[in-house]
Amino acid sequence: MTERAHATPGRRTVMGAGAAVLGTAAVGLSGTARAAERSGGHGGSGHRLDLPVPTVIGHRGTSGYRPEHTLGSYQLALDMGAHVIEQDLVPTRDGHLVCRHENDITATTDVSAHPEFASRKTTKTIDGIPLTGWFTEDFTLAELKTLRAKERIPGNRQKNTLYDGRWEIPTFEEVLRWADREGRRRGKPVWLYVETKHPTYFRGLGLGLEERLVKLLRRYDRHRAQSPLILQSFEPSSIQRLAKLVATPRVVLLSGTGTRPWDFTATGDPRTTDDLVKPAGLKWMATFAQGIGPTLDLIIPKDASGGLAEPTTLVRDAHARGLILHPYTMRNENTFLPADFRRGSDPNAYGDAFGAFAAYFATGIDGIFSDNPDTALLAAADFTGK
Repeated sequence: MTERAHATPGRRTVMGAGAAVLGTAAVGLSGTARAAERSGGHGGSGHRLDLPVPTVIGHRGTSGYRPEHTLGSYQLALDMGAHVIEQDLVPTRDGHLVCRHENDITATTDVSAHPEFASRKTTKTIDGIPLTGWFTEDFTLAELKTLRAKERIPGNRQKNTLYDGRWEIPTFEEVLRWADREGRRRGKPVWLYVETKHPTYFRGLGLGLEERLVKLLRRYDRHRAQSPLILQSFEPSSIQRLAKLVATPRVVLLSGTGTRPWDFTATGDPRTTDDLVKPAGLKWMATFAQGIGPTLDLIIPKDASGGLAEPTTLVRDAHARGLILHPYTMRNENTFLPADFRRGSDPNAYGDAFGAFAAYFATGIDGIFSDNPDTALLAAADFTGK
């Protein structure tokens, strides 16, 4: 489902239900051009993603270089040229949406250094997993604003700890205002990629995410089919709920093989990710979403040694049903790369990220989440020959 928009090279348009979808030319590893023409329906109508292909999505901003989900991380991603910048949303006790990868803020803030919040440490079960720490839903926004962000994985990214304490936790509304300011300054919209985190869990607490999110999307005029924003969730029912409220493009995230969306578990739906990546599952998701965000292992599995095996048919199958694919997540460090692209013995040193990007781009994916947008952009330019 790759179509050039307004005859601009390297940009893909996602059209509405029943529209013909044309394949964009892509340069493979061999350097030869290949083009495929596909057609298929899309959930909703009139949607368009006027974005370069492959699309580079700044994963939580630039989490390879700055503490994730901070305005510093988002700004650097934008300055590097990321096409879209991701936010994960969780609520505060008083109903504000803030940007954190998880509601457990133990590893991403200095909350443990605040004696006034020592009694807030608790154990909760989130989507069936017991966790001990501090959680956003136990804090008001004013209380969260007294905390400062820090590097989540300092063992892997010691240099990022230089920025610990520099930025506070941003609200999603603050990010929307930032994106609007930057868009006016640059003369083009700043694209955002927004995830509802644990929506079933939060709805059970009376802190439903979707309605709060939609209120902000409407306030900042990002609720339309052509809005520069993509909605995403690991829970298909959250995307279905959003599809009834706004026309903003939507993507269903998919975990690894054998996993099951938590809303399916909660409602007794027996399907797993393995069912969703089959043609019937893809056809079903295409009735309410414009794309999928699978883990990279669903695109190319790893063999017993941790190296890349043969690609699956997911890209072909999803495109046949009019769905774009934005898999996650590429990181430069050896420890996160497939074994055949690691270099040297230091797990935290950079490996052959360019080689790994090339392998994934060659499958025909439409974009990719990366902790290192600058690397991803260079790899995308290599792939398209620009």
